[in-house]
Amino acid sequence: MSRLRSGDQAGPANRASASRAPASVAARVLATAERFGEVEAIVDGDLRLTYAELAGELVRATRAAIAAGVRPGDRAAIWAPNGHRWIIAALGILGAGGVVVPINTRFKGAEAAHVLAASGAGLLFTDREFLGLDYPRMLRDRLTGSGTALPDLTRVVVLAGGPGVDRSWEQHLEGAAEVSEAAARRRIGQVRDTDRADVLFTSGTTGRPKGALSTHGQLLRLFDAWSEIVDLRPRDRYLIVTPFFHSYGYKAGWLASLLRGATVFPMAVFDVAALVALVERERITFLPGPPTLLQEILDFPERDHYDLSSLRTTVTGASTVPVALVERLRSEKVFETVITGYGLTETNGPASICRPDDDPATIAGFAGRAMPDTELAVAGSDGRPVAPGEAGEILVRGYHVMTGYLGDPEATAAAIDADGWLHTGDVGTMDHRGYLKITGRVTDMFIVGGFNVYPAEVESLLLGNGKLIRAAVVGVPDRRLGEVGMAFVVPRPGATIAPGDLLAWARGRMANYKVPRYVEVCDALPTNALGKVVADELRDRAQARAGSTDVRGARVGDSPAPARPGAGQPA
Repeated sequence: MSRLRSGDQAGPANRASASRAPASVAARVLATAERFGEVEAIVDGDLRLTYAELAGELVRATRAAIAAGVRPGDRAAIWAPNGHRWIIAALGILGAGGVVVPINTRFKGAEAAHVLAASGAGLLFTDREFLGLDYPRMLRDRLTGSGTALPDLTRVVVLAGGPGVDRSWEQHLEGAAEVSEAAARRRIGQVRDTDRADVLFTSGTTGRPKGALSTHGQLLRLFDAWSEIVDLRPRDRYLIVTPFFHSYGYKAGWLASLLRGATVFPMAVFDVAALVALVERERITFLPGPPTLLQEILDFPERDHYDLSSLRTTVTGASTVPVALVERLRSEKVFETVITGYGLTETNGPASICRPDDDPATIAGFAGRAMPDTELAVAGSDGRPVAPGEAGEILVRGYHVMTGYLGDPEATAAAIDADGWLHTGDVGTMDHRGYLKITGRVTDMFIVGGFNVYPAEVESLLLGNGKLIRAAVVGVPDRRLGEVGMAFVVPRPGATIAPGDLLAWARGRMANYKVPRYVEVCDALPTNALGKVVADELRDRAQARAGSTDVRGARVGDSPAPARPGAGQPA
């Protein structure tokens, strides 16, 4: 098979140095604080924390987490927008030996409840004033009564918006008084590199999210390597727009920054005018984001009124990157360095990445070559090798592949074969240099504005509407977002449903990027001899009809467009 192992492996000196380094995330952040004590660690609105101050907050949050009952291996969830409290809460969980469970801020109650139940989280940090959303209220009927659906969840801490019947962030931190600083530091020192650090849930083709597990050692080694490649420097000023519930905003975002000695600027809601003003005011140097975000910056009518000369590096991916976009970013001197890459939740983020000195065509057209100490392969459907340039399934093997799916050995075995190769489900090619190009997906997953959408999950959610007997969802091209969903639905006998009504129903029950843009009500779906839906036929029909102004009564305006950057939606 087409296969490459990166030639950037760490040398003996680096390995020896790594062996002496702190074993856990919290311990490493404390070590960073000793080196960069007076450097700003986090700037969030009016709050400005130095590394020395962050070290104190980390220890206090660890004490509070221990007082709240977090034991080594216990899972604690965070369902909140980007902000300094998200970071400190996570560091407290990790310091106590707990496992962080991020939850998508666009999830509705049922979706979040599934993650909480599947993870067995006993503690939840959340928010009740983000864009008018009250997350605890979404869960209220699942937390009360004898038949509670979340029996493991015993404590809810509200980071912002007042406690109500829950604990406030301030009340949570008051619990630190019950645990000494010495005890907290001992707990931090007991966390090993092989201990679990987090579980990030990613939807699968079964339609139910699965939790990918990672360890402290995996994260530290991977993001030390990533930071070297992208040249993330101490004292860099890193604006993080990508959500913290995503592996990029969390791991390649604030975690990499705090390991490196950079300054984190969390942004909860992407607004291009606010972003460029912040870049100018705070002299931001490092600003990764998906192509849509970078395009918004380039096309912002008032861009020339702001001094963006401090910007040095952006790292992008999540969808195809137009060559013209990379060329514009360079020719208009918005960034000195533009880098693209490819990764998955199951690889803890980056699996391949371009290098800063790659030419614009390579950076735009390829997803880079393997990360250090990582192997990439391209295999045919029969598992046999394919020649360079031929398409096949992308496989990844290396130290940073997830340790498995939480509580799901069957799914783990299906994803990672006996030789340790992760079968990504993505289709790509590899050239003679070992550079990877993503060309499609083995599964029917499509990407809406940088967010993965899995048809089986959306179909399962749509079938929660009692008027439907069958549903099939496919992706169709969209000029701005790359792809959007189109649903083909079959009503139950005797039932009728209008596309607009179904979409209105769906808006309240799934994240907005999952809500289809188009709906067609059908008498039946095309199936093969085994009764399986013929997705290719539906995809052809969808692509032919999605450009029309009317799709069996569902006009484009009837369907919610996925969140447009700058429109007051979660980042």
